[in-house]
Amino acid sequence: MILLTGPSGSGKSSLAARTGLPVLRLDDFYKEGDDPSLPMLPSGIGADWDSPLSWNTDAAVAAVAELCATGRTAVPVYELSTSSVTGRAEVDIDGAPLFIAEGIFAADIVARCAELGLLADALCLSRGAVTTARRRFVRDLREGRKSLPFLLRRGWNLMRAERGIVARHAELGAHVCDRDEALERIGRASFPSIAVRV
Repeated sequence: MILLTGPSGSGKSSLAARTGLPVLRLDDFYKEGDDPSLPMLPSGIGADWDSPLSWNTDAAVAAVAELCATGRTAVPVYELSTSSVTGRAEVDIDGAPLFIAEGIFAADIVARCAELGLLADALCLSRGAVTTARRRFVRDLREGRKSLPFLLRRGWNLMRAERGIVARHAELGAHVCDRDEALERIGRASFPSIAVRV
């Protein structure tokens, strides 16, 4: 399994889809909005959805492990606009010997996945703070993920914090790279029977 992380809006989902490999969406393991363990913003006006503590780490690792062991697993369907789980879905890698698990907190499980012998590679996609901020805002506005004031405030904060976010992912064991290098590394990790479209 390849862990693919990076700042929100860096292009993880589109890159994962481009590889043609099965994909596990780790962002579906966010906690629900009424979870009492959610971390709060310093201002106290709401949950800090950019903190790893807003994510169900144990459930994500369990899903990765089951998918590696059996080729399928049941995962939550998470609705970002309502901060809630709206159902369950099955992920089936259909016999593929490699899959991508992508999400903004993927770096937080690099060590655990390596210890379990599940990790082929861990990548942090970085495309520059301004480019990422623009992509993130357009995507979040189009998908109606949160209110406009929230998106503007969050986008500004994340753009300022991006260098630190990428540095943290690197410290946790993810290799920082651009899209082309990520595709090359995924291609090298893939088995010959899987075509990665560069």
